[in-house]
Amino acid sequence: MALIGKRNLLPFVREATPGFYLNGGTHGEILLPGRQLKKRPAVGELVDVFVYRDSEDRLVATSAAPYAMVGEFAYLRVVSVNPRIGVFLDWGLEKDLLLPIREQTVPLREGAWLVVHVALDVKTERIIASARLNRYLNLTPARFVAGQPVQLLVTGESPLGYNAIINHTHRGLFYFSDLTGALATGQALDGFIKAVRLDEKIDLTLNGPRVGYQKIAPLTEKIMDALKASPAGRLALHDGSPPEEIRATFEVSKKAFKQAIGVLFKAKQIVIEKTGIRLP
Repeated sequence: MALIGKRNLLPFVREATPGFYLNGGTHGEILLPGRQLKKRPAVGELVDVFVYRDSEDRLVATSAAPYAMVGEFAYLRVVSVNPRIGVFLDWGLEKDLLLPIREQTVPLREGAWLVVHVALDVKTERIIASARLNRYLNLTPARFVAGQPVQLLVTGESPLGYNAIINHTHRGLFYFSDLTGALATGQALDGFIKAVRLDEKIDLTLNGPRVGYQKIAPLTEKIMDALKASPAGRLALHDGSPPEEIRATFEVSKKAFKQAIGVLFKAKQIVIEKTGIRLP
């Protein structure tokens, strides 16, 4: 079944005057306008498209990529205002994205920029924007670890620094004291997790990891693979195991192993016991 507001690989069914029809599963055939492809696909060939509703509320496909898909946050510009229903945002497609009045937090004028979440209205199956960001942020404990590289979107300034959305899921904070200059709302950055605090709040940094996260990451994956492959989800290795046993199993030093299981423990991906490690 085609997913509205997402990229899909849909089989080509037939060609007609309007363009190419793709198999959208329970949504039926979905039109991809002829100008979107340079040549006719073979029947059954998968076509990479984004699916959304056009101005007449019909499901259509496009090969173009919007600035954000359903489930993502983006910094978008207001291109027109309708006092009765809301404002329309430029999101990179022919049909502008509606930000309904009920989803606004402040009055908006044409030309304004703001951070929004792109959502699917489950009742109408229409894609809309929302400026009520907190409603769409993940409030469950984050499984980030110190030094982990992440993608960030700055949402605004606070008394302590700048708030940013992490990987389209959680909120984090850059402290003024950790920055050499100002950040701008809507700025997209590659950064790092500085710390996940006991209160589950997340500190961010633009500096590279102080600990060798990039060196440890492959080992953490190797350990997780070994745990998942174990029938009991357990390994009889721990931070007190002899170095020889650790090297025989993972071909790494005891120090590297202890760093790796420390990272996994902080991310709540493993439990460390006196006789070994196991999955939660």
